[in-house]
Amino acid sequence: MPLAFNPTFTVTSSIQGSGILDPMPSVSPPTTRSHSSRETLGPPVTAGIVTALVGFTSSFAVVLAGLQAVGANQAQASSGLLALTLTFGLGILWLAWRSRMPVTLAWSTPGAALLASAGMVDGGWPAAVGAFLIVGVLIVLTGLLPVLGRLMAKIPTALAQAMLAGVLLPLCLAPFKSLGSAPMFIAPVVLSWVVLMKFAPRWSVPASLLVALAVIGFHIVSNGVHVPVDGLLPRLEWTTPGFTVEAAVGLALPLFIVTMASQNIPGVAVLKSFGYTTPWRSSMLVTGAGTMAGAPFGGHAINLAALSAALAAGEEAGKDQSRRWIAAFVSGIAYLVLAAASAALVTLVAAAPSGLLEAVAGLALLGTLASSISSALATAEERIPACITFLLAASGLSFAGVGAAFWALAGGLLVRWMLKTREPLQQS
Repeated sequence: MPLAFNPTFTVTSSIQGSGILDPMPSVSPPTTRSHSSRETLGPPVTAGIVTALVGFTSSFAVVLAGLQAVGANQAQASSGLLALTLTFGLGILWLAWRSRMPVTLAWSTPGAALLASAGMVDGGWPAAVGAFLIVGVLIVLTGLLPVLGRLMAKIPTALAQAMLAGVLLPLCLAPFKSLGSAPMFIAPVVLSWVVLMKFAPRWSVPASLLVALAVIGFHIVSNGVHVPVDGLLPRLEWTTPGFTVEAAVGLALPLFIVTMASQNIPGVAVLKSFGYTTPWRSSMLVTGAGTMAGAPFGGHAINLAALSAALAAGEEAGKDQSRRWIAAFVSGIAYLVLAAASAALVTLVAAAPSGLLEAVAGLALLGTLASSISSALATAEERIPACITFLLAASGLSFAGVGAAFWALAGGLLVRWMLKTREPLQQS
């Protein structure tokens, strides 16, 4: 993705000294001010709008692909996109206003990629919704019980990133596979992405999305494709959650781990790099409760923003650090506005030529794939376990109804333990 954050830090170091296990701090955020005490609201307002536009357009295709892969129909996927945008938009407003920090939230893009690779679980869409609800409960418990935060710290960063990379690989291959089957539709999308990556990387995925929408429009007009007008209006669709062991183990647990390791922990690190201490407990309670509220309507998970967080927390939001929370607050408002367009986007995408949605999603995830591979192979002694984890996750293995992501992490941890125990034997 154009704002891919390179998570080469360790999970443990991110937790220690970052306020990650602390409640909402009562102290004020950094107070470095510009020379003018009447600094215009222009920079933070503009940064907030850009944050929302980039965050939404850069990855909504991944979310749709993920929800549809686990069984959602068009109406349910549209409802899920709407529920996610509403819940994290409202969450941003609350956290930014209360903490006076540029805390931004997002849907779990790596989590959506995980859904796309996992496919239908036992119990179908209701079981997937039940898994989303479990993820929300686990995130809330992470905010309430510090022991869960410490448990997350024990998962080796290399293995967590290798699992994510393996999940992403099939999705990132999609644009290039589609080039062979539908070059006239896919080539303009890929070309626009490459050109913008050179001149304006931040806008590369939004630009490819605009080109894709133009391709869809041409396809609709030239082929007389019917677009239902009633599908253009946003509507929440309730699904009664179902619960199966396979969905809990093979979907909920990997989704929770990916969301924590690839979104929440990097989100803390991004804010820390700009001098802010993340209100960890409040963030986990808000995102966990938001995930639980959105789950019956199809939302898979919301979390701290990692990829777009720098837009609201950096200098683009103004020189006065104490006013950058305004950028986050404005992004929350902008997300609520974009939520109204979610149904129209889903309806248009449903009319797209085969492979186009997957191509846009794959391009959106290329930066994250590169960062994950780099992080997974950064430490020499972790490379073999990381490779095993990566290959298992990419294989699509399913055993006992449990998907590849779970077995990848379990296999990687087992190989890592075996190699670690071998070293003392060799020395003796």
